[in-house]
Amino acid sequence: MDVLIHLFVGLHIIGIAALLGGFLTQMKAMGQGTARFVPGMLHGAFTMLATGVILVGLNEADDHHVNTIKIGVKLALLIVILGLVYVKRDDERVEKGAFGLVGLLTMVNIFIAVLWT
Repeated sequence: MDVLIHLFVGLHIIGIAALLGGFLTQMKAMGQGTARFVPGMLHGAFTMLATGVILVGLNEADDHHVNTIKIGVKLALLIVILGLVYVKRDDERVEKGAFGLVGLLTMVNIFIAVLWT
């Protein structure tokens, strides 16, 4: 079971990398007002959601303690991120505020995962 959990943690990190990497590659464009949500950001967010749900289930099945408040906060942030990216995915230009919010919430989600024990 531990190997399976570690596999999904790796996939979860890949999803985070896709979302944050897409944001970071568009930062110069954000300064010029031409940033857009690239497809990798949407795929990364969906990967985070799917692997996160699977990880909670696997940890519960393996009788590990799951901090439900932490998971709930991370899920709420991810739903906001997914909502913004999904709704604005076809726009040629995304407002700086909405684009910056996705990057900020992504980083907050990462720090919650790492620092909240």
